[in-house]
Amino acid sequence: GRSDDRPFFVGEGLPPVGQRDESARLNRAAIRLRHTPASGRSSNGGNVRACAFVVGPHDGPGAALAHLARGLGFAAVSPFASLAAAEAQAQQTPLLFFLFAAVDDVLGLKATADAVRFSPSRRIRFSPMVYFSESPSLDAIRTCVEMGFDDVITLPFTSHRVSGRLDRLVDHTQVYFETADYLGPDRGVRLAHGQRNGQYRRLEIMRTVLSGVSVMRDEMQVAV
Repeated sequence: GRSDDRPFFVGEGLPPVGQRDESARLNRAAIRLRHTPASGRSSNGGNVRACAFVVGPHDGPGAALAHLARGLGFAAVSPFASLAAAEAQAQQTPLLFFLFAAVDDVLGLKATADAVRFSPSRRIRFSPMVYFSESPSLDAIRTCVEMGFDDVITLPFTSHRVSGRLDRLVDHTQVYFETADYLGPDRGVRLAHGQRNGQYRRLEIMRTVLSGVSVMRDEMQVAV
């Protein structure tokens, strides 16, 4: 496994989830995610911590991922059961993370990934989706890219490394593209999907632990 903390996609010639932020910004994001009061509320009474939904079995990789997430200081860590449950949780913690445990065949994650990405709820469909891969392959990574994942994290799954990667998904603008069959970050898939569909939707979004997801810009563009 890789020992550095760069987004795994970079090593495959794909753009990172976001440009490397200054260490001060990352530290502030980490503090907000991990070191808020036990109640999960700030001094002004607002929700300040995110919730993690773990997609995977209750034992093995799923159990290990849930244990890791609890150590990162999420306000709540729960197995993913339904979009309705996720929407209800978003009323308490506006920012949701969907953390996918390692599986033998990543295509088996497509139904859940599509349900999240094409949910009618903005809070759900723009939530961070991260896959934790124990034995990555280029094909598996590209499949995750096509499904709209924000990142693929490989071994070692240390708290410091994982928290740094998750912090990058919060508190700065991210560009998403949407077509009839894709919604997610721009990682080169925009060209393939855009050319096939003729046009695509470009969105700039911002995620915060206080407000959840905000769409900062939304425009239609034509593939050239």
